[in-house]
Amino acid sequence: MSVPARPSELAWLARRVASRLAFGFAVFVIVSPAILVMLWMLSLSLKNEVDNMAYPPVFIPSPPTLANFEAVFENSNLMRYLVNSLLVTGGATLVAILVGVPAGYGIAKASAHRTAICILIARITPALSYLIPLYMMFQMLGLTGSLWPIFITHLVITIPIFVYVMIGFFESLPPDLEEAALIDGCTLWQAFRHVALPLARPGIVVAMILSTIFEGYVWTGLAATGAVLAMLGLLVALRARKPKLPRIPA
Repeated sequence: MSVPARPSELAWLARRVASRLAFGFAVFVIVSPAILVMLWMLSLSLKNEVDNMAYPPVFIPSPPTLANFEAVFENSNLMRYLVNSLLVTGGATLVAILVGVPAGYGIAKASAHRTAICILIARITPALSYLIPLYMMFQMLGLTGSLWPIFITHLVITIPIFVYVMIGFFESLPPDLEEAALIDGCTLWQAFRHVALPLARPGIVVAMILSTIFEGYVWTGLAATGAVLAMLGLLVALRARKPKLPRIPA
């Protein structure tokens, strides 16, 4: 014999379902513009020139074509650019993991708050302030025209992000686990390797995502700023070279 649900339980279930529906609707409203843009870009890539110029716009191409992708791969070095980007981003992230995770663990366990503040200051410093010193250093070392300058400048972003994220993550871990490992005979490195590091995997993933995002964001903005400054410099130079016409007396 089934027991009927109480009115309080029904009200709780109704509130729970309503909260989930409201949350799903809010997520849909926030994410739908980005999804729409991605679908529109995909539609443009699969349409021919006639459909791209059609009005009203054609959302679903008929028939779809891959000629645009073929033209991109045939007329440009897209694969080389993609491989370079993967090498630089992947290499910078790997070095940041090897350096940032142990550094964050050491700073967190030593409570070196001043060092953490210095790393934060290095992170919030405008990237444009690094541009001229780094260029002069790379020019003196003969590295211009290679991937090494891009790789090193990416480390300027990724390592501080990794260190600062891992500091907060390691500080949130319960110290009893590492103390128990030390009592059982583990060294400090073994406690880090076998206890703290496996628990820090979510923090490492978060730091990887943030560093990858900020790599593209900061240096894209830096390139845009450099283009604007170059244009302003060109306008100033043209203004300075503008000949002054002699005044004709009335």
